[in-house]
Amino acid sequence: MRIFILDDDKSVIRILKKIIEDKELGQVVGTARDGKEGLEKIRTTTPDIVLIDLLMPKVDGLTVIKKLKKEHPGIEFIMISQVSSKDMVEQAYKLGVEYYIYKPINAIEVEAIMKKVIERIEINRSISKIQQIFSDKPQKEWENLKHYEQCINGILMKLGIMGEKGAEDIIKVSKYIIQNNINLNQITIRELCSKFTDNPKAMEQRIRRTIGIAMSNIASLGIEDYMNETFVEYSNSLFNFEQVRKEMEFIRGKSNKRGSTNTKKFLLGLISYCENMNN
Repeated sequence: MRIFILDDDKSVIRILKKIIEDKELGQVVGTARDGKEGLEKIRTTTPDIVLIDLLMPKVDGLTVIKKLKKEHPGIEFIMISQVSSKDMVEQAYKLGVEYYIYKPINAIEVEAIMKKVIERIEINRSISKIQQIFSDKPQKEWENLKHYEQCINGILMKLGIMGEKGAEDIIKVSKYIIQNNINLNQITIRELCSKFTDNPKAMEQRIRRTIGIAMSNIASLGIEDYMNETFVEYSNSLFNFEQVRKEMEFIRGKSNKRGSTNTKKFLLGLISYCENMNN
């Protein structure tokens, strides 16, 4: 990931750069200590992520974000500041900033939040790639969903979740995404579920629970045999491998924290796998 740091405190820039390099979170492609300089440099470096202070000389962080969001909507921003003004934080959220870190800088917090943002970027890129594949296909190629449904059923069986309540929901949603060329960047899982039920929240929860069971099953396979074919094939394509490892540690009793799942990543991986199988 290409990362830019914009903060008027040079010690903060130094600390953030060290965390990024030590944790191998990406490449720092530039830094700046005021908003005006930052705007110019970000426009030329086009980073994936900008760590940005809220209050800076010349041009404040909110103004920088507002201008860059129009020019480069794909950039993700992480706000960093000592300011705890509810109004300013609210303005940042309205501009699309979902992650906020307060000073003094905490290395663990920075690493955790940056990993979340990186995962989000990677998922969005994968979704866009699959969406492009869908849009390039003649509509007639999507009319027969039988092969896709068979493929999805086969994967769910391998994951040991075919008998779960949420399995049928996963199949319905996956087929709907394929048939209607749905862009997952532009719709929530609950909105998708609302196409099938008057209680989309319950359907979404069933899907999430079922995917959670699938992760646990995959993790158990990995514990028994790290080279298990199903484990190797699906542990990274349908899940975040780091989260699968966390689930393995939980099952072993070495951690009290379970691995987490991402419903969109799971559905995307499922559809992508079946798309490749049908080519």
